[in-house]
Amino acid sequence: MIFQNNDLLLGVVGEFNCNLKELEKITETNIYSRGNSILIKSESKKNELIKNAIKFLADQFIINGSIEKKDIISSVNKFMIEEKINNSEKNIEYIIKTPKRSVIPRSEKQKNYVRALKQNEIIISTGPAGTGKTFLAVAVALTMLLEKKIERIILSRPAVEAGEKLGFLPGDIREKVDPYLRPLYDSFYDLLDYEKIQKKIEVGDIEIAPLAFMRGRTLKNSFAILDEAQNATDTQIKMFLTRIGENSKIVINGDPSQTDLPNKNLSGLTRSKKLLGHLKEISFVDFDHTDVVRHPLVSKIVKAYSN
Repeated sequence: MIFQNNDLLLGVVGEFNCNLKELEKITETNIYSRGNSILIKSESKKNELIKNAIKFLADQFIINGSIEKKDIISSVNKFMIEEKINNSEKNIEYIIKTPKRSVIPRSEKQKNYVRALKQNEIIISTGPAGTGKTFLAVAVALTMLLEKKIERIILSRPAVEAGEKLGFLPGDIREKVDPYLRPLYDSFYDLLDYEKIQKKIEVGDIEIAPLAFMRGRTLKNSFAILDEAQNATDTQIKMFLTRIGENSKIVINGDPSQTDLPNKNLSGLTRSKKLLGHLKEISFVDFDHTDVVRHPLVSKIVKAYSN
């Protein structure tokens, strides 16, 4: 593979050829960088796969200006090869552009999820940790806020401890629930500068609302995200869903395998699909371990515990 742009070539191969070495390790092939070209030595079928993977990494570098380990893993994923390389023009609609980075769905289900986030008013997603449920929802919500399609983002989460007793938490209501909402904050900081996020929180463009405090409200021109919904009861999920108002979206995310309620049968997340599955206006997305995009070990851990 010959590169006309040396900067692009350097970005693809990485410092001290680290990206190529990682690609070699994953595909069990030999890849060399010589001059302005990359040489692949393997069987013809695998050569074509790696060639497409390198094309994907080149596109990733052009979009984001960097290549991460997870991008290299995604580059050899079947869906990424078929959908991102051969049909890249069709996938432009799935790219979420934020001030800090562009977010690209890394599996077919993630693409379906992004499509639902953009098109539907209510989205309910389930699946293990690391499948992008929260991150993609926050990314779409933030772009809509910056484009002034909505007036505020509301983050909510049941205040249920994950196996530990946190005891009394001092401070105002926001300080009390901050520990529970930290993963949502982390997603925002990945997409927009810390100072800008803090400013939007201060002026109310981004609101922190414990699930218990959502009762009685009507959400207009809003994007509301309920995270860790496996720890919400039927009554709580019903209450949250019925907050929807004019020009609003509601997203409910959770992992049924990580329910922290004293009685796991009280979780309303799994039952929501049985109760609402017949409604075409509500989109349901079910992720599994194949959609995990964190460290590759996460997928293996999730699969092991599922088995």
